[in-house]
Amino acid sequence: MRKIRIALADDHALVRAGIRSLLEQMPGIEVIGEAGNGREVVKLARQLKPDIVLMDVAMAQMNGIEATERVKKVDRAIQVIILSMYSNEEYVLQALQAGASGYLLKDAATQELELAVRAVSRNETYLSPGVSKHVIDSYKKRIAGDQQAVDHLTPRQREILQLIAEGRTTKEIASILGVAIKTVETHRTQMMERLNIHEIAGLVRHAIKIGLIGPQ
Repeated sequence: MRKIRIALADDHALVRAGIRSLLEQMPGIEVIGEAGNGREVVKLARQLKPDIVLMDVAMAQMNGIEATERVKKVDRAIQVIILSMYSNEEYVLQALQAGASGYLLKDAATQELELAVRAVSRNETYLSPGVSKHVIDSYKKRIAGDQQAVDHLTPRQREILQLIAEGRTTKEIASILGVAIKTVETHRTQMMERLNIHEIAGLVRHAIKIGLIGPQ
């Protein structure tokens, strides 16, 4: 019987090692690759085409929500389970909207990790019990009607918003994205106009509010 092929994405090597160790004890499951940030896992998905990506939500340069969208564009068949410390509804909704099939809290029991992996491998949706209450109903209402402010930003603007919120300079952002400084400045100006936010502190608060970065 074909094994479930999994890629891990987390910016902490010890966390990845711990999760790998747990997964490798489960029958019919193999870990085929690891990534330390969102950009790396998108490349990994393109190269290895895993069945499932276990994706940390809070990673530098590109968070897990944004990376999930990119992975699903690489191959819709790749399933994503978001790993997060945050149980608030907004994070879960952002994950589902990005295309994730699962949302698992990092303090979950080992058995729950296996339940999530096997459920998602059957094309089911898995949400940790601690986050599932009310979320599905809210998600259905969300996709049927109101759009979040983040939906009014382009993918590039969301990238830049996260990097600004992480404290990156314009020069650093341009280097990370491989674009001109002027291009970053133009995107930032357009983003501020769309959001009606005109200072960096406001952009940081907005990035936290919509789940692009964690509140820590």
